[in-house]
Amino acid sequence: DAAARCPGHAFLLGGNGWHDKPMPGNVRAIGHVGTADHNALNCSATAVLNVARDSMAAVGFSPATRVFEAAGAGACLITDAWEGIELFLQPDSEVLVARDGADVAEHLRSLTPARARAIGDAARARVLAQHTYAQRATILDRLLRETVARGTMISA
Repeated sequence: DAAARCPGHAFLLGGNGWHDKPMPGNVRAIGHVGTADHNALNCSATAVLNVARDSMAAVGFSPATRVFEAAGAGACLITDAWEGIELFLQPDSEVLVARDGADVAEHLRSLTPARARAIGDAARARVLAQHTYAQRATILDRLLRETVARGTMISA
């Protein structure tokens, strides 16, 4: 839908399962993108689109790893709306949120290279400041130590 609304933009579509789907001429499906190539792909585009799986969006508060990968690469990320996004990235300044293809198209039409860089830089700074694996491990370690200290072990 967004690609059809933005015929002057070029789109790369990564991932499997798209080659037999009808697409506008400005979309090129490139198939699986290996993990080693994620950063190069993420930082080469004006914007990167993330669409959460239905199962993840239904639960909310559970962004896919690729959200953090794209933000960590300094990409300007456009993501679908899901509950809790603002706890991870601030809409409009660190991430662009779209409810549908029309919103994606509007974001793309109004996005300048300077704004895309500013959003990507802000997202990268936020991810490096608050959302690395090392930080998550520190938080988990602290929570486990507090649980043990209170004597309230969680049974399996």
